[in-house]
Amino acid sequence: MKIKTKLRLGFGFLFLIVLSFGLIALFFLNELSDKSKVILKDNYESLKYVAAMRSVLDENSIPLTRTAKDKFEASLIREGANITEPGEADAVKELELSYKRLAESLTDSDRLFYLKGLRLALQKVEALNMKAIFNKNERANETSGRANLYIALSATTCFLILFTFIINFPGFVANPLAEFSAAIRQIANKNYKQRLHFDNDDEFSALAISFNSMAAKLNEWENSNLSKLKSEKLRIEAIIAQMQDAIIGLNEKGEVLFMNALASKLINVDEKSAIGQNVNDLVKKSELLKRILTPDPDRKPLKIYADDKESYFQLENREIVIPNFEVGQEDTLIESSRSAGSVYVLKNITQFKELDEAKTHFIATVSHELKTPLSSIKMSLKLLDDVRVGGMNPEQKELIHHIREDSDRLLKITSELLDLSQAETGNLKLNFAQVKPFAIVNYALDAVRFQAEQKNIMLEVNCDQQLPEVNADIQKTAWVLVNFLSNALRYSSEKSKVVLDVVQLSSSIQFSVRDFGKGIDEKYQKRLFERYFQVPTDGQNKSGSGLGLAISKDFIEAEKGKIWVESAIGEGSLFLFTLPLA
Repeated sequence: MKIKTKLRLGFGFLFLIVLSFGLIALFFLNELSDKSKVILKDNYESLKYVAAMRSVLDENSIPLTRTAKDKFEASLIREGANITEPGEADAVKELELSYKRLAESLTDSDRLFYLKGLRLALQKVEALNMKAIFNKNERANETSGRANLYIALSATTCFLILFTFIINFPGFVANPLAEFSAAIRQIANKNYKQRLHFDNDDEFSALAISFNSMAAKLNEWENSNLSKLKSEKLRIEAIIAQMQDAIIGLNEKGEVLFMNALASKLINVDEKSAIGQNVNDLVKKSELLKRILTPDPDRKPLKIYADDKESYFQLENREIVIPNFEVGQEDTLIESSRSAGSVYVLKNITQFKELDEAKTHFIATVSHELKTPLSSIKMSLKLLDDVRVGGMNPEQKELIHHIREDSDRLLKITSELLDLSQAETGNLKLNFAQVKPFAIVNYALDAVRFQAEQKNIMLEVNCDQQLPEVNADIQKTAWVLVNFLSNALRYSSEKSKVVLDVVQLSSSIQFSVRDFGKGIDEKYQKRLFERYFQVPTDGQNKSGSGLGLAISKDFIEAEKGKIWVESAIGEGSLFLFTLPLA
């Protein structure tokens, strides 16, 4: 039998039970209502007529007046037409006879005698109707009691039937669903040997057949692919174990999925016991693991003691993203992705770090050695300009001028290389002091004023002398400002202007230099502060060494400040840096 048929029969049976109880209750209530109506209809009118006739006798003297007689006779006629009880007809005849004799009597004694007989007749009619009311009331009470008994029996029977139905009938649907739910949980736990068996010829039986077929297919797939998956897993584990980089893999719950020997050695935990543990528990045992898991926006190399020496490792973090299929509101399959964990890789860059340090030391040595001959060249050029040594023709003076420019440029490059090598080796020395921003600005303006006058460029300065002091190295900070101003003057056209603004922010002082040149393309702005990077030029402006902005960045960040650029093609450039208040 189909489930739909079972439901129809069950609810049809409930409908019949409720309908039967309603009909029984309606029958007895209707019978009780009829009995009550009979009591009021049959006897109430007779009592009303008797009361009216007695009222006429009580309110009027004998003999009765014409009006009193009319009232009495009208009630008597109505009572004669409303005879409903046994003996009531004789009592009415006796009442009519007594009234007739009272009306025909001539003496007062006769009138009193017949008046007494008339009242007795009225009392007899009244007694008959009162007795009838009492008897009918008793019969109505009996009917009410019987109705209550039958209704109570019907209600009890219906309650028992409905209670039994409520307890048993949902089992036809709920029990198979419970078995399906338990079987599905077994399948979710990868117990593909789970089967369902239903003997009824309904939808559940057909669904059980489909479920068993699905479980059999899953069991077959599991058995055929399990060995292959295990083999691939062992292969991946072997590859991870043989890699020269330290690797740690976590799932989305923060549990360790894999860890090679090098990683376990670096963080000083047992490789086998760490697998499956939550990383929050391992962090308590290893400070290095805590540094690995903590995001570092600067991506600085980690210095770790390994292989009996200080080694450098570059940390890389990759999130594991897997496909995720979801059903949308319109029952369409939507493909998305979700995180399944993270992989942390520590690459050993010690060899490259050593090469970089060797390069830095080489640059520092060469730069230092070049400063001495360059100083000698500048001294010789100064002597050649002295007329006491000897005169020179115009061609010789022009050559001397070019040699001086090139030697100045070489001396500037060697100074920048020395500063850069100090920053890279961590030997950058700053002489901090509390200084007014106005003093730094004046220091920088004195260095570039001659260059501005040569190009006829106006320097507009907006700096309040009452600005609070900053904690900085005045020479290094002024050097950064000079670098900004020199670049602005170099890339500005003649008879233009360069604006230098110094303003106070909430907890810092902001220095900015704006020029109105061609501007810098957005694709070059992110690399402006990299070492040796130079923005391509059109050949009209001599480019520097590509170290000035990189060294400026090192100086400002060493002073706990920030440095950046804002520019757009055709709108000029704005170079800014901030220093914290003293």
